[in-house]
Order: sequence, then C-alpha cells, then structure tokens
Amino acid sequence: MGAGKSTIGRIVAERIGRQLVDTDDAIRSRTGKSVRELWEDGGEAAYRVLESSVVLDAVRDETPLVVAAPGGVVLDPAVRDAMTHAFVVWLKVDPSILASRVRPDDHRPLLGRDPYAVLTTMARDRDDLYRTVANAIVEIDGGVDASMAAQQVIDAFDRSGLDD
Repeated sequence: MGAGKSTIGRIVAERIGRQLVDTDDAIRSRTGKSVRELWEDGGEAAYRVLESSVVLDAVRDETPLVVAAPGGVVLDPAVRDAMTHAFVVWLKVDPSILASRVRPDDHRPLLGRDPYAVLTTMARDRDDLYRTVANAIVEIDGGVDASMAAQQVIDAFDRSGLDD
C-alpha cells in the first residue's frame, strides 16, 4: 500500500505498449463493490480469495500484461507458484515513507489507526516472501519519482533477457 504500484504500473504499461491489470480496479469491476464493502461482507479471507483470483487470471493470461498486484497476494502459495512464470518486481519502500503516503480510508481497511505500525509489521512478515518471488527489487526511497521507478522496472526487465 502506497508503494505506487498503480501509478508505476500505468507508466510501465504505457511505455512498453502493454495492457495494465490493476488488481484493485479488476476487483471493483468483478464485484461492483469497494474494498471496504468487500471486507465488511466477507472479511479479509474472502477478499484475499478475490485478490488471488485476479492475479492468477492475469499471470496465466497468454497476453503479456503489466500487473499491479497487491502485496498481500504473496501470502497465497498458489499465487507465489504462478509468479515463478512471470517477471516480478518488488517496489520496496520504507514503511515510514509508506505511512506518510497512505490514510486508513475505504480503500485500505487493513491500516487501522496506526498505519506505520501495520506497515512495519507487514514489511517484516512478508520480506522473505517478496524476496522469494521477486526477479528484481526497485527501491523507492528518497528522490525516486514514479517515472524514474518505472524506468528502473523496464531496465530490470530488459536485463532479464525475457521476451514477455
């Protein structure tokens, strides 16, 4: 949350001529509900199933896509397995920077009253999982803006030697 995956994903997709699948938008399109409504209806577990489904569909699509996937999908072993067949970039941001960018609103029900504490715990708990799936890490701290980060993602992909 707050790493810039939607913004950076949009720039990457535009620059390389691919369609963007933004997980949040895809879930809204499938369900007609906000993240908050989905959490209230079925809780975190039900939301995670939707999240995983959208990412799995995108990763398995034969058309090369750019996917703005939420960090929580690494909690699902099936998604982690599917990600081995994709080029995955971890947009790594210090929790203090993330906390300054996000607010606990309808879009981010996990944050509660202390976003910094929640984001710090998430970073600690998910670090190994992110490292497991990531082909590249783009650190977005300090003076890296979305355009620069997008170019770093593209450069990492180009260096990977993968075709799609």
